[in-house]
Order: sequence, then C-alpha cells, then structure tokens
Amino acid sequence: MADEFETPDLGAYFRRIGYEGPREPTLETLARLHLLHPLAIPFENLDPLLRRPVKLDLASLQQKLLRSNRGGYCFEQNLLFMAVLKALGFQVSGLAARVLWGRGEDAVTPRSHMLLRIELPEGTYLADVGFGGLTLTAPLRLENGLEQPTPHERFRLDREGGNWRMRARIGEEWRSLYRFGLEEQLPVDYGISNYFTSTSPESHFLHSLIAARPTREGRYALQNRRFRIYGANGADDSQELSSPEEICTVLKRVFGIEVPDRAAFANALQGEVIL
Repeated sequence: MADEFETPDLGAYFRRIGYEGPREPTLETLARLHLLHPLAIPFENLDPLLRRPVKLDLASLQQKLLRSNRGGYCFEQNLLFMAVLKALGFQVSGLAARVLWGRGEDAVTPRSHMLLRIELPEGTYLADVGFGGLTLTAPLRLENGLEQPTPHERFRLDREGGNWRMRARIGEEWRSLYRFGLEEQLPVDYGISNYFTSTSPESHFLHSLIAARPTREGRYALQNRRFRIYGANGADDSQELSSPEEICTVLKRVFGIEVPDRAAFANALQGEVIL
C-alpha cells in the first residue's frame, strides 16, 4: 500500500495525465491536476468483477493506472493522487466516507469510500478523483453551505454536527453523494475497506460493470450494457450494448481501458447476468 516512504514516478504520472505545468504546492497546481487526472484515468472496476485482487501498494497502483492503460476505483485513484500530492509538497491526509448515492438520504452505510483533505494557505480543501460518474473535477473548499462550481457539476458541502455531507446539483435538485468525518484514516483502514469492496459478495463491484470518465464537454458512463454520454447541458444519449465484444470496444475506444483477459471478462459478464 502507498505510504510516506514510497516515491511516485512523477514523470510517468504527468505524462499519463498530460500535465506540463509548475510543481509548486499551490491551489492552482492542485486544481489543474484535479481536472487532468480524471480526464485521463478512468474509474473502473474490472478487477473485482474478474475476481482479481485489488492491490494498493504504490508500485501496483503505478503499474496499473500509469503503465497498463487501466483505471481503478476510489482507493486506487485517491491513493495514487495522494502520493503525487505529497511528493509535490502538499499537506495531505486521507478521509473516509459513507456512500449515499443511489441510497436513501439517511441510509446507514459502511465507510467504503476514500477522499482527501489538503491544507493550503487559502484554507482547507477536499479532493476526490474516484467517485465514478460524479467524480469531482476540481478541489472544493471545506466551507459549510457554499455552492461551488467545477468544470462539470456544482457541489456543496453541508456540515451536520461533527460530520459533513457532499451534495451535487443534478438538474434542479441537490443530491447527496456521501457523508464523511474529518478523522484521518491510516493505510490499514483503507486495506480493510478495500478488502470488503473487492471481495465481499455484498459488494456491488463484484456484480456490476462500471466505467466512467469526464470529458471537456460532459461525461461518459458505462454500467453493465448501458453506455451513456452526458453533454455539458445535461443531455443524456444512451445506447444498449449487445455483446462482450461491443463492451470491450467501448472500454478501449471511449475509456482507453485494455481488458486484461477478454475470455474471463465475457464469462464474468454472462455469469453475473449482465448480458
């Protein structure tokens, strides 16, 4: 698992996301990296679906996300991002969240999501490059009730006692993504959560195919057979894919993902009644 004694390959990371800017730990640098990272590295869950281990050590993260034309889910994305930010001199800590998206507003869920807290001269900011189809494309200032624009949706953070709730504006409605506290999480905490999300029969990552990536104009999203394109104005164009071959083609052409084992992938799709 990534830790403070490991050094990320910044050259490989910057090439992967197409970054050529300054390396000083400023808000401007953070904002630029936070946009380019999800544009280049897709959210995806192929390894849990294929019953392959999800490794969180830095060497494995870099091999998968930087060199193998793959993406990952929240722990992989945000641990890599945290390692990069620390190497650049940012003061970063990891947090944990209870996912509410797709559940009730007051649902009780486990801490199965990771996000980052960054301390800057301008104040405390949050970063999250791994929340699927609503992944942030800009850091958010930790300020109660402030409506904050990003290159994509508008977001808001609401304080609820000792916790916070992340909301996104979808159309005319504010919808909850997750709630979280500010207690710093350790690598062992993410290891336990990652083990559940990547191996438990109760984890939806084992039973559904998910891929997502923002674009300059909107977002791409793939869930099982349904491929959707969201435009800047919120328009939704969807297509039902009919075969594992079609799905592999979309994963490669749209998300840049090389499926590691196409035969096993086709079996997984059919075994989970996705097709």
